[in-house]
Amino acid sequence: MPRIEWKGIIKNPSDYQKGFLANNAKKLNTPKTLNEMMIKALPFVMPSILIIFIVMFLKTTYAGRPVVAPAAVILGFAVSIVALLIHEFLHAIVYPSKATVVIGVVPKQFAAVALASYPLKRSRFILMCLLPYLLGIIPILLFCVSPAADLGINGFLFGLSIMGLTSPYVDSYNVYQVLRQTSKSDSIQFYGDELYAISENS
Repeated sequence: MPRIEWKGIIKNPSDYQKGFLANNAKKLNTPKTLNEMMIKALPFVMPSILIIFIVMFLKTTYAGRPVVAPAAVILGFAVSIVALLIHEFLHAIVYPSKATVVIGVVPKQFAAVALASYPLKRSRFILMCLLPYLLGIIPILLFCVSPAADLGINGFLFGLSIMGLTSPYVDSYNVYQVLRQTSKSDSIQFYGDELYAISENS
């Protein structure tokens, strides 16, 4: 478990991603700003949206009636916004004990962030990026098996799953770039606003 620090409001995320960077670190080709990254990553949210609509369509069609209470969906969605800090915590716990991870909120992007500058093996970096999907996968699976008549529970679970499945889309984009630009043996590290690959063979 790394050292986790809560910073509250974070104005400049890159200030918290400054650590030791190996001389052989190679900068990946990624967007220069968080805003640009969020825009370029938008296509990666589409599979999650498709899953959400397919699951709702199938459950409603099978039941032959509405299966959620709209107010409960709104409540679940609202709770999931608060749970964005849990999303960041799931990122953080993948880092080793020697790392420091800063968690906070960036008001400009209305986004919670977990910031660290520590090299992770590529497989561990991918796990770090994708682990928060659990906050959407677990609710959507429970929604699938919940009785159709339980409108409140179904609505709450469905509301949770919406944010849980869509919020990690930028993380998916990072995984795509890492898979495309690095090899299995590389380590991956955030530094400032950039993402770097460190080869063990150079």
